[in-house]
Amino acid sequence: MKTKTIVLIHGLFVNNTSWKNWKTYFEAQGYNVYTPSNPGHDGNPIDLKKNIPSELKNVGFDDTVESLVKLIDMGKAVAGVSIDGAPPKNVMAPISTVKIVWPVVNFFKGDSAFLGTKEWYHNAFFNNYSKAESDKLYESIAVPESRKLTRDPLFKSSAKIDLKKPHEPLLFIAGSNDHIFPPEFSRKIANAYKHEKSVVDFKVFEGRSHFIAGEKGWEEVAEYILNWLGKLQ
Repeated sequence: MKTKTIVLIHGLFVNNTSWKNWKTYFEAQGYNVYTPSNPGHDGNPIDLKKNIPSELKNVGFDDTVESLVKLIDMGKAVAGVSIDGAPPKNVMAPISTVKIVWPVVNFFKGDSAFLGTKEWYHNAFFNNYSKAESDKLYESIAVPESRKLTRDPLFKSSAKIDLKKPHEPLLFIAGSNDHIFPPEFSRKIANAYKHEKSVVDFKVFEGRSHFIAGEKGWEEVAEYILNWLGKLQ
């Protein structure tokens, strides 16, 4: 019997602690689950906000990819799932996305680490919650981020994908109330993959924000992914 393994890769502005419930869920389904932390992101979010890692100013896109490659190995994945995922270099983001991430990308800030305010997180991440609830989530989940990591995909050739080449099955998941990557943008990313014989599926979860993997009802999203993976076997 083949060993079933899932690697849960966290996105920007959070770290691998956000996958705690997902790790438990998929392990209960018989999977080996890894939740690597991006460079400069390891630790308790509360502590990371108090003492921002100095290495964050140097962490870039290639550094992050290389750290994941050491665990996964290139070409070994049999499927991929993008949950409110960022686009490759060759898919243009809408103005609404640019506006909300500008405080991070802001070139006038140099390579200083970015730590979003409670207000920024409430607008960008926790918009399905009251301000009071959002502030509590901020304390336990938000982490400092590398500005270099957010900017690199805009310029580096390594962030460009050959969208016409064959690939393993891909599932793109979007939340209808995502303020960073609205669902129509996630659909645009999915539709950009053009190889006619490769599987590309797309699913919108109504009422979900960019915090889709952590907010109320995350189990429904995890179950959908579990069933999608099961159909591939």
